[in-house]
Amino acid sequence: MAKLIEAPTKYTQKEWHVSNHLNYEKSEKERKTGEMIRDESARLAHETDITTLKTQNDVNKKIEQRLKDISFWKSELDRQYKETEDEIKRMIEYKNRLEVALNATEIPLHIAKECLQNRQKRMSIDLVHDDVEVQLLKEVEIIEGVQAMLRRTLDQATEQIRLLRSANHYLGKDIGDKFSALGIDDHCAGLGNDSPQKYFAPGAVKVQANSITTEEWEKFSNKNVLKAERERNSAVTIESMIEEILQETFEDQQKQCDNVNLAFEKRIEETSKAKAKLEDHLVKVNQEITDMESNIDMLNQAINGKLSPMQVSQTRLDTRAHRPNAELCRDQVQYKLISEVGEISENIERLQQALRESEDNLKGLSRQQLRLEEDIEIKANTLFIDRDQNMTIRKQIQHQKY
Repeated sequence: MAKLIEAPTKYTQKEWHVSNHLNYEKSEKERKTGEMIRDESARLAHETDITTLKTQNDVNKKIEQRLKDISFWKSELDRQYKETEDEIKRMIEYKNRLEVALNATEIPLHIAKECLQNRQKRMSIDLVHDDVEVQLLKEVEIIEGVQAMLRRTLDQATEQIRLLRSANHYLGKDIGDKFSALGIDDHCAGLGNDSPQKYFAPGAVKVQANSITTEEWEKFSNKNVLKAERERNSAVTIESMIEEILQETFEDQQKQCDNVNLAFEKRIEETSKAKAKLEDHLVKVNQEITDMESNIDMLNQAINGKLSPMQVSQTRLDTRAHRPNAELCRDQVQYKLISEVGEISENIERLQQALRESEDNLKGLSRQQLRLEEDIEIKANTLFIDRDQNMTIRKQIQHQKY
């Protein structure tokens, strides 16, 4: 038997009307909701456009301000870098002047020591600790003191150059960082909504853990600036000190050099006068020796001249001693002959005494002649050392201001 087809459920007329009304109402509600959403969306889109534009403009202003801040500090750092670089150059010049001045002390020191060594070759009585030696020793002491001072100052200058370069290193590094920051922020300032270089980078939306505050950023650059200024001020102080030291050391060396030369001149003049006097005395002694030799010859002749009269007197006495008997009387002739022999004998003795004194004096004169000749030779040697050797080499000393 064929299966009967079930008929669909049928609604009443009322249900049909109710259903239609419900659809009308729901449609109206959804439409009104849609209108509200569209109105809100338009308002929101307009509001977000304004907010986004305002925020973007604010960001642009802050980037511009940031560019100004970076440019200001970079300009300040550039100025500090140039000034420090100039100061380094000046400091190097002062360092070079110190080195030249230090090297320039070697020749005067060598000459002073050579003069002292040369003067050790003076002989005998002229090997004295005179004012020349005192001044030469003082010159050596002054120059060695100058060298020690110049070396200490040179070390200070070298260290200051190192500190200036260190300050400039940090300035240069800071300048390089700010140059990079300027490039980055300038690029950011140039980015717009229509820029093709824009892209999404959600991972960059954060504050980096190693970042610092703007206060710390300014403090960092200011610290570099203050360090550079401090080192430049120190350099200026050292430069002023170097000027004073170079001036003082020049004056000290020049003054002592003049003192030494003056002492040499006085000593050379004194030695020359002494040598001239000795030579004058030698001439007189030589003349006296000649005269004394003549005197001795004369005395010998005088003594020899008394021998014949003595022989005559003694011959007469001996002859008269042979007178016969009463003729052998003590007459005036006898007494006179005896007196004559005594007188001649006494005269011979006096002449011999004078001869002995003359010969002793001649020996003394000869010894004095040798002493004078030796002393003149000593003085000539001293003059050769002081005048011809030492004063000649001292002409090489030329103290200069550096």
